Amino acid sequence: MVSYLTRIFGLGRIDLAEDVVQDTLCRALETWPLQGVPENPSAWLMRVARNRAIDLLRRDDQFRYFAPELAHILMPQEDFHAQMSSFEKEIQDDQLRMMFSCCHPELSIEVQVTLILKTLCGFSVSEIAHSLLASEDSIEKRLGRARKLLRHSGTFVEITNISEIPKRLEAVYQAIYLLFNEGYHGSQSDQTVRDDLCFEAMRLALLLSEHPEGRKPRTHALLALLCFHAARLHGRMDDDGNLIMLEMQDRSKWDRDLIGKGFYFLEKASVGDELSEYHIEAGIASLHCAASTYEKTDWAKILELYDTLYRIKPSPIVALNRAVALGKAMGPEEGLAELAKIPDAARLRDYPFYPAAQGEFQLLARHPEEAAKHFEKAMELARSQSETNFFERKLEACRLMIGGNL
Repeated sequence: MVSYLTRIFGLGRIDLAEDVVQDTLCRALETWPLQGVPENPSAWLMRVARNRAIDLLRRDDQFRYFAPELAHILMPQEDFHAQMSSFEKEIQDDQLRMMFSCCHPELSIEVQVTLILKTLCGFSVSEIAHSLLASEDSIEKRLGRARKLLRHSGTFVEITNISEIPKRLEAVYQAIYLLFNEGYHGSQSDQTVRDDLCFEAMRLALLLSEHPEGRKPRTHALLALLCFHAARLHGRMDDDGNLIMLEMQDRSKWDRDLIGKGFYFLEKASVGDELSEYHIEAGIASLHCAASTYEKTDWAKILELYDTLYRIKPSPIVALNRAVALGKAMGPEEGLAELAKIPDAARLRDYPFYPAAQGEFQLLARHPEEAAKHFEKAMELARSQSETNFFERKLEACRLMIGGNL
């Protein structure tokens, strides 16, 4: 609904769109229990939201300024859609189109991504901060800057045209990637995995791949990566919704059709000489999917790919994953040494899987007391109940080893 309203009222009125959506949902909660759920709830919500927004705009002191552009809002929807038809052909989906609109050239990519995640993907400030390894205060400032610029851009309705798409692609890739990532880890949810976010990200990536300007090797690489990860979604949980470590997962639960699609898109991504971070991450994910058992995982090749990934896109998270791969390939002591060398490790201070990785290698090195300290730290940082349960089980393994039972 925010995407739809922002499309009509313009990026400069994002605040209005969010307020209207909230008002509309509150009205539905008040009305539907008394009058019954309407035959078409979506249409009801859209109609009420649109009328509410127009009513608010008419009271706005900027109404006169925007009056000429408001004319199209008041026209019958059939005429409005006819007017939009040429652009509809360019980008078919409201949300994907608005993603491109959020990527205003005067905003940095990090602000563009923040705006997309907040406005169109429905992330909270806290979720964005976790996804981008940033403080909530800095995210609030980014959003404030973006809204101020858009509010004063002088354009009531921003609609991108086809020539603007290529230079806005990078932020759209990042937003889709982070949307999937949030669903995969469910960091702010009671659910271990949020399929809805994962499959929405895949739908948007697929739409992008079908657009002439988005049909690029990088898009296909991103799609391949999402397919490989999505194939393993349900193998990551037990029947009670608890996280299962990769080595303990039942690989018969992995979706073979999605793995096949992952390899299909990875092959399409190999056309040309472009090598993006998505190509490499998809390559790593493909090696996990291709291994018939955990013991047969090609950790040496995975480490080699992480080396390449770190060269082209260094970050604390990539360094952490690379250290884990190194420890798996060469042994826990080497993994611990590499974890200690992560540059800019301070940015991982709130990331629970950093102390968890230290705990895991300490446990494998048979240092259960040290391992327990790290898992206790991970529990303090856990972002959901499923993560807390996961670290608690690791802590219990430490206690058993300390007690001499292992």
